[in-house]
Amino acid sequence: MKIFTAVVEKCPETNLFVGYVPGFPGAHTQAETLDELNKNLKEVIEMLLEDGDPKLEAEFIGTQNVMVA
Repeated sequence: MKIFTAVVEKCPETNLFVGYVPGFPGAHTQAETLDELNKNLKEVIEMLLEDGDPKLEAEFIGTQNVMVA
């Protein structure tokens, strides 16, 4: 079992949830609901893993709040 961290955003133009795995080329999708997005991400990742373990181009570390005046 492998666990990947996905970043989830909501597009203001389409109102769709957009998800991607940082550093994993091709591991991205969109959906109308978070449940559907999770299902889509799982399918995309499983498909990409058929070619073997990915060489990640980046590693997700976390988020930061940045205060500006």
